[in-house]
Amino acid sequence: MSFRRAARSLLHTALLITVPTAAAGAQEATTTVIRAARLIVGDGTVIDQPAVVVRGDRIVEAGPASRVTVPRGAKVIELAGHTLLPGFIDTHTHLTSIDSDGGDLAAIQETAAHAGIWAAVNARKTLDAGFTAVREAGAPGFADVAAKSAIARGIIPGPRIFAAGAALGILGGHADVNGYSPEVQLPGTGTIVNGVDEVRQTVRHHVKYGADQIKIVATGGILSQGDAPTASQFSDAELREAVSEAARLGRKVMAHAHGGAGLTAAVEAGVASIEHGSLVTAEQGALMKQKGTYLVPTLIILEEIVKDGAKKGYPPYAVEKAKAIAAERRTRLRAAFQAGVPFAFGTDATSDIHGRNGEEFHYMVEILGATPMQAILSATRDAAALIGISRDAGSVTTGKWADIVAVEGNPLDDVRRLEKVTFVMKGGAVYKSGGK
Repeated sequence: MSFRRAARSLLHTALLITVPTAAAGAQEATTTVIRAARLIVGDGTVIDQPAVVVRGDRIVEAGPASRVTVPRGAKVIELAGHTLLPGFIDTHTHLTSIDSDGGDLAAIQETAAHAGIWAAVNARKTLDAGFTAVREAGAPGFADVAAKSAIARGIIPGPRIFAAGAALGILGGHADVNGYSPEVQLPGTGTIVNGVDEVRQTVRHHVKYGADQIKIVATGGILSQGDAPTASQFSDAELREAVSEAARLGRKVMAHAHGGAGLTAAVEAGVASIEHGSLVTAEQGALMKQKGTYLVPTLIILEEIVKDGAKKGYPPYAVEKAKAIAAERRTRLRAAFQAGVPFAFGTDATSDIHGRNGEEFHYMVEILGATPMQAILSATRDAAALIGISRDAGSVTTGKWADIVAVEGNPLDDVRRLEKVTFVMKGGAVYKSGGK
């Protein structure tokens, strides 16, 4: 064996040792029983004094402890005073972003190698916060695909990742880097495509290299220079092609859209979800209900840009954009939620939001008027449905992944309890345990 090959082998072994619980849990069909004060199942029901039986990476039984048989030799985890819930799912994250906002400078100074390192750090924070699955909404150089592979192999700890690769955007649009001299050739923050043929080719390219879904930028944004959040980006034909080609390859499309004609066009094209939807109208909401299009509101990110954007280093134009739509955004999103538009939990976690994903729950209650149970369902049942993993995730029921979290007390009485997860199990392996 060559020295280089031996070194690689030793490094791989060392990395595996850092997360022995995950590796062991995946290989050994051990049986574990978890008991707690209550179980929020993930289908709208609550079970008092539950017991959940886990064998290997799956749930084999869940119900009142008085009706559940504890297998001989099973390991029993007692979480007295705690509430069990399905592992949370964040359907809009950017694990490959650094903890301090770099803005355009990150796009022109950093590489996909940097993004991979940030992903390793942020993945652990996200898992510790109780999020056992995430849907990535854009990453450079397929760093999210690499992170997904490393997590699945047990090399680093983190949530199950559903990767997107780089978002598709237009020249000069929200996924581009604008405001610099035309004599300087700059990369976009996403993949810049123009025309139906380039859209089709890029969808195929992304799927080839591991994208689980396609992210497309249908309107302007907050952090981009020179466009308005309601300004349309792609043509109707380009949007339709993205959805059609993705569907042909078995993928869904998530569309960044704050409002305006671009949001309508994305829904009519058949995207699975609208990301942000800040200025959604009643008519657009009705169309989304008709088509079953989810709205992922990403409340925390804009709230924090408005409140602390300047202190965090966001560009002045971005802070002004956020402030200009903040009040109307709250009104529009609340109206859409109350009208029954399908919502799924998503934070747009970037900057220092990684690991604080659970704060989105209280914003859903405060801004949307959601009940704590509705907020929980948005991050379990509804998020799983949007991604397409309902068979395996979204509830603590027989046959599903053993992705289970716990918090002290009852989050139905105080939704902010969900911000302090004390126990995390993913795939039957315990990654965090504050219980006895």
